[in-house]
Amino acid sequence: MVKLIVDGSEVEVAAGSSVLQACEQAGREIPHFCYHERLSVAGNCRMCLVEIEKAPKPIASCAYPVAEGMVVRTDTPMVRQARRGVMEFLLINHPLDCPICDQGGECDLQDQAYAYGGDHSRYAENKRAVKDKELGPIVKTVMTRCIQCTRCIRFATEIAGVPELGATARGENMEVGTYVEHALTSELSGNLIDICPVGALTSKPYAFVARPWELTKTDSVDVLDAVGTPIRVDTKGPEVLRFLPRVNDEINDEWMADKSRFSFDGLKRRRLDRPWIRQNGRLVQATWPDAFAAIAARLRGVDPKRIGAVAGDLCDAESMMALKDLMGALGSQNLDCRQDGAQIDASRREFYLFNSTIAGIEAADAILIVGSNPRREAPILNARIRKRWLATGGHMPVGLIGPQAELTYGVTHLGDGPGLLASLQDGSHDFAQMLRGADRPLVIVGQGALRRPDGAAVLAQTWRVAASVGALSADWHGFNMLHSAAARVGALDLGFLPGASGLDFAGMVGGGVDVLWNLGADEFDGARIGAGTFVIYQGHHGDRGAARADVILPGSAYTEKDGTYVNTEGRVQRGYRALFAPGDAREDWRILRAFSAVIGHALPYDDIDALRGRMEQVNPVFARVGLARFGASDQSGPGGANPPPLPEAAPFVEAVTDYYQTNPISRASLTMAECSRIAPAALAAAPLAVAAE
Repeated sequence: MVKLIVDGSEVEVAAGSSVLQACEQAGREIPHFCYHERLSVAGNCRMCLVEIEKAPKPIASCAYPVAEGMVVRTDTPMVRQARRGVMEFLLINHPLDCPICDQGGECDLQDQAYAYGGDHSRYAENKRAVKDKELGPIVKTVMTRCIQCTRCIRFATEIAGVPELGATARGENMEVGTYVEHALTSELSGNLIDICPVGALTSKPYAFVARPWELTKTDSVDVLDAVGTPIRVDTKGPEVLRFLPRVNDEINDEWMADKSRFSFDGLKRRRLDRPWIRQNGRLVQATWPDAFAAIAARLRGVDPKRIGAVAGDLCDAESMMALKDLMGALGSQNLDCRQDGAQIDASRREFYLFNSTIAGIEAADAILIVGSNPRREAPILNARIRKRWLATGGHMPVGLIGPQAELTYGVTHLGDGPGLLASLQDGSHDFAQMLRGADRPLVIVGQGALRRPDGAAVLAQTWRVAASVGALSADWHGFNMLHSAAARVGALDLGFLPGASGLDFAGMVGGGVDVLWNLGADEFDGARIGAGTFVIYQGHHGDRGAARADVILPGSAYTEKDGTYVNTEGRVQRGYRALFAPGDAREDWRILRAFSAVIGHALPYDDIDALRGRMEQVNPVFARVGLARFGASDQSGPGGANPPPLPEAAPFVEAVTDYYQTNPISRASLTMAECSRIAPAALAAAPLAVAAE
């Protein structure tokens, strides 16, 4: 630790800290543009100038290391004059178009010019103009506003791992761009908008829509992948206008994936806003009493063994709990949350969690990925792997079994099928020795490895690999399952799975039930459902599930209800209602509670607190919002005393083929449709940009 004096107060900071960090720790605000705590130091804006005793001139505090006994002054006549001079230089070419800039009200340049700048400029020359760059459908550019802080370049290179942005020319002629003009290909490119301190990079879908002080801000959780990124929902009237990430060092740092950020326009398109009933082969509008009466009439006299329910990927835990209780009241054990057919052992929670935790990735020193493409399935988690890979100087070994993938860190492609697992387990493979030589090896198995008939065998074999390389211990749990559905872990925690004599998803859609309650499951072909099966679809979008329904019950999207979600690492989180559902749509658990009363099996809760109490009875994890980290309880793997046979040799397939369209909300989004359309062309052009750099 190093002790120094900041404005007369003694402060103690870690050795190697910068003067800027020491000043912030002492409670002093230091203006800056190029500095960002999660990026490398550039030191090129010079706004963070401070005075250091015995130094002949002001010092850029972001790039100057602390020293024992150093005396720093952050507010002296010299410092104030220096900052005014820097601000005057920055504004020489800035267009000063604040009234029409989307960054207005959230602009660092605005704030710091007001707080630290002067009241006039000595420059009357013509301002420089720069041609705007075309970066695709989500990032809008007005490059004349660029102050060349290079945050965007450093983010693309260091965090996103897709070095498409760079600078050409020097001095006044320097321009930031993609060298060869093409759309950005990173799944994290929307974060460029957040880190840009001026209005050079703004949100194209949000352009000229609203000012920040007009918006109502509500905390929520992203459900478009299983990471559970904490988000803020900004609404104006009855419409969601944007999503922004909230800072959480244990999950997302402060980043957010593009699909989660820009698919908000899908929340207002193709919505179900009233009940529908199929009559004479056509869906016709109905009222709630009519819809409930039609379902009740069809259920009357049906054997409980011929009734089933399936839960989709975006469901909140409350609605799944209510549906499970309703099926129990009807006497049915036919439940499943795995519409993709994934073979998951739910007998122990550690069999289906990302046990190392997302933050725990930064402690790993070797990684094996089995049947997963983290860049497409969980871009935020993939960025955490890259962060750890960079922290080791690019020396951490990462092995991949599955389809070859362009990840953002160095990867050794070991093969495309499960045949390699046996050689990794017995240690005969070279990569097995790397895993065994690591202090904290980490094994990730994805849904692409489990969505196959022998998925249970793959799961058991992967667990045995983790045990053989020393990934399972009392203080380190290196076995991790990466989910791609936000509702999956919550459903497994609630036991939304077939009972002792119940049918799984394949059995239900294959004609095993006469009545199927579909709670937002849209990721399978409705033609698979038997022709004689009566389907109740409860959801918020007119997607694949609604097309096969006999009765449609309009539910609420995740922004329109209070809900509980459990992410891939088992973290229980709460989202809150930001606006009301359209038309006659209602919260899903309320729909189920109302219908249960119609058929004489009223569920034993009338408000969400009582329902959450029921969830806690089923599984105590719902009583603890957050996450408790734990080590491996024992090394006995999935399958118990009778593990499944070894997997077949068939290669793994990707769980996500089109990153931008994986759920009803993103499929309804025009922005995501455009991203999906141009992605192949952008990827084809991207290597030219990387080569140019």
